[in-house]
Amino acid sequence: MGAERYLNHPTFGMLYQVSTAGEGRDLYATLYAQRMFFLVTLQPRGAQFEVIPYQDARHHAELHLARCRRDRSSDFADWKQLFDQTFI
Repeated sequence: MGAERYLNHPTFGMLYQVSTAGEGRDLYATLYAQRMFFLVTLQPRGAQFEVIPYQDARHHAELHLARCRRDRSSDFADWKQLFDQTFI
């Protein structure tokens, strides 16, 4: 997994990466009010932020964990810990 990833949202401040979401998108949450989630697509000229509900964010993170488990990813334990801190 490497280092933690952060982005700065123009309105909501610092976001941290919760998981990848496929299709070139990543799932981020607000750093301080941890119940706002965004699907973020990085583009050459900035980033596109899409607000999503808690249940959708959890679903994306669960799918990512399932992929990591299936692929026997060496980062599975790190992603699982981040999932537990965010959603449990």
